[in-house]
Amino acid sequence: MSTTTSSAAAPAARDAGTLVWDLPTRLFHWSLAICFAGAWLTSDSERQHLLHLLFGYSLFGLIAFRVVWGFVGSRHARFASFAHGPVTTWRYLAGMLRGRPAHHVGHNPAGAVAIWLLLGLGLATAGVGIAMMSGAGEALEEVHEILATAMLVVVGLHLLGVIVGSVLHRENLPKAMITGRKRGLRAEDGIRKRSFVVGLALLAALAAFWTAGLMLKRPPLGLPGGDASAEGEHRDGERAAGAESEGREDRDEDGDDD
Repeated sequence: MSTTTSSAAAPAARDAGTLVWDLPTRLFHWSLAICFAGAWLTSDSERQHLLHLLFGYSLFGLIAFRVVWGFVGSRHARFASFAHGPVTTWRYLAGMLRGRPAHHVGHNPAGAVAIWLLLGLGLATAGVGIAMMSGAGEALEEVHEILATAMLVVVGLHLLGVIVGSVLHRENLPKAMITGRKRGLRAEDGIRKRSFVVGLALLAALAAFWTAGLMLKRPPLGLPGGDASAEGEHRDGERAAGAESEGREDRDEDGDDD
């Protein structure tokens, strides 16, 4: 009787999968995606300038957290676990082209390249944005846009790689980054701790930052940006007034021609 029970429980345990990604890593991943998408979508709207700043500062803070977590986090979250060299990366990409890439428990070499690029570009983009708010102004605007566009390209390539990797490895990579679990692994390949407290602290910090920013109508903690909401409305007003003035001048010129 006990043999039957244990044999029935074994498939259920396998179906549950092995815990690979801790909670802070998963929260970072999806929060970074939301912040980048939000910053991109609000970049051209002066009325949403405050939201753009809050998304940008949140992105910067998330990457700063990830850098620390890359040294003190769980096994597969640490940078050492996916510091693949160029030879390993090339072999993995060649395997993908042949339809038989090597399987990795944590980040595969292609995903690792995307992570390094996203972390670097994210820091650079946010850093230039902060410099603009600190007084550099329009001098760095083009650099800011180029970096953001480069990051968008990397995001697109990363999404393509996730789709291809999911098909070739026959595993749902996006779902694994939600649940933290992957199937078909040995128990010793996984991690023991979810780091639940650290994950909650990260969420609480983001929530507090956004609550303060929306209530104050400016970036909190004395961050550059001033009264971003009023500034955006003022710029929109100036643009509208300028457009109206140009339209009036055009009508006057047409009247003079008549």
